[in-house]
Amino acid sequence: MARVTVEDCVLLVPNRFDLVLLAAQRARAISAGAALTIDRDNDKNPVVALREIADKTVAVGTLTENLIHGLQRHVERDEPVEDDMPRLMAGQDMGMGEDISPEKFAQAMADLTSELDRALGPDEEDGDGSVEDDAEA
Repeated sequence: MARVTVEDCVLLVPNRFDLVLLAAQRARAISAGAALTIDRDNDKNPVVALREIADKTVAVGTLTENLIHGLQRHVERDEPVEDDMPRLMAGQDMGMGEDISPEKFAQAMADLTSELDRALGPDEEDGDGSVEDDAEA
């Protein structure tokens, strides 16, 4: 009976490896107590699962989704992610202290820029006071 069942199922699920995975998933569900959609006829759970697939009494898409869900270790959920860009644009400190105004934020950036300029030292200048360009040298 199983040989005929597999040949009937291959018409619905062309890949035999996928068919084995789906039938095994359905057989495990039957073992766990899922309701049968056909008569058992003294067959074991894997044969019943193949017969259900061949008779189209279970949806192959549902079996595929259940299989994927059963194999996943981390299930991603669609949750809204807070966008931090508006807070940055407003000059807020992103939870690392008190919120600051845009003016204070601009002043802090200017101070930081001047500190970086001092730390890096003066640029090399030509005799006429202009900054030397590496591309021309």
